[in-house]
Amino acid sequence: MTRSLVILHPGTLGDVLLAVPAIRRFRARYSDRDMLLIARDSIGRLLVACGVLKAWMSMEGPAGVGLFSKGGQLPHELERWLNRCDAAIAWLEDSENALRANLQEFHIPKVRIQSPASPTLRARHQSHRFLETIEEPAVDDASDRFIQVPPTLFEAGRSCLERLGVPRGQACVLVHPGSGSTHKCLDPATLALMIHHLDQKGLVPVVIEGPADQNAVGRMLEVSRRRPLILRDLDLTTLAGVLVQARVFLGHDSGVTHLAALLGVHTVAVFGPTDPGRWAPIGAHVTIVQGPSCLCRSWDDVRQCHEKPCLGVSPDQIFMSLEAAWLT
Repeated sequence: MTRSLVILHPGTLGDVLLAVPAIRRFRARYSDRDMLLIARDSIGRLLVACGVLKAWMSMEGPAGVGLFSKGGQLPHELERWLNRCDAAIAWLEDSENALRANLQEFHIPKVRIQSPASPTLRARHQSHRFLETIEEPAVDDASDRFIQVPPTLFEAGRSCLERLGVPRGQACVLVHPGSGSTHKCLDPATLALMIHHLDQKGLVPVVIEGPADQNAVGRMLEVSRRRPLILRDLDLTTLAGVLVQARVFLGHDSGVTHLAALLGVHTVAVFGPTDPGRWAPIGAHVTIVQGPSCLCRSWDDVRQCHEKPCLGVSPDQIFMSLEAAWLT
């Protein structure tokens, strides 16, 4: 019976995508083992669809509930994975040691439970911090950083754009107005003006609106000169197929921005209160645009800061970055 590896990552999309290089290094170190990822449903499906790994379980389902309950009941399928497991990594806090106790029941030779936010880690960039937890060097290898969508997802993305009115073969700029926090987002008027500039240049802007982006998109539409094309509520795998159709992607510090960059799309990422040295996608195909350094000392201060000078980026600066990426 083939031995196994198990990774637990409870994070949101951007957090998990920053761990992809570490997941790949861990898998390469034990190349003859099967690997299981326990994560959020949509993220697990995405990474399996794109070939990063072959198996996943839901963090929100019985596997996640059982692992974090003292003496918790585990699904039989998970028990089969753990009974043949040689190494397990959990990128999280286990303050009550419930997870560690449950894993010890299976006598796994190597178990590492560590949050990537741990103060004991020395690396600055979040992706490098994941690598540090598994004692891998922070070498930015392109083979670690990029994932590919299969032909079926590519065609699904192409079909989405065609149904929206973007002809096959027509290059477009995808714009994601939202983020995990409204405090990371540009002023709606700036985004609306940017979309107008793109439209005037014939660059076909298409707005991406996820379930958490309705407010950001709605505020932008209120000040837009004309309504842009909008793709709404795509599942992550279809969204990946759409992203690879783009000539350029424009977004904030968000999971969708990390996904675009990981797919190799030319990406312009606007950063404000979060530190790009810690959180930005890595690669020559990524352009970071930011205003003055954020002076807020905590996220509570960020929430109370109404002026947001750190997001004081001119539309011209963003548009120049988009044009440069378009021509690359």
